[in-house]
Amino acid sequence: QVQPVESGGGLVQAGGSLRLSCSASGRTFSNYAMGWFRPAPGKEREFVAAISWSGSNTDYADSVKGRFTISRDNAKNTVYLQMNSLKPEDTAVYYCAAVLTWDPSTVVAAPVAYELWGQGTQVTVSS
Repeated sequence: QVQPVESGGGLVQAGGSLRLSCSASGRTFSNYAMGWFRPAPGKEREFVAAISWSGSNTDYADSVKGRFTISRDNAKNTVYLQMNSLKPEDTAVYYCAAVLTWDPSTVVAAPVAYELWGQGTQVTVSS
């Protein structure tokens, strides 16, 4: 198994940028699809972005398309979330999650499918 650990959160003004990192221990990192989630009004968790374990496929919530980019470096056991043009409504605790997948191109967007979760990193966007 891998244990995700998030970092990179902080306070930023609207329109600014942050890059979140999710590092994980373990020797099977390359076989895990990864995702980023955040709480949202009326929801326990809201999908933000996800990436297949090969890195070939990605998916994004409509609210962040064109602003956020997910990527991964399997050699470093790390997945990234580059967040640009941040809005106050992006304020949340961001959680990194991992799930073992058999297909290298599978992207997992459903939070209930994820097996391993980090503790979260706070992102605050001021107006």
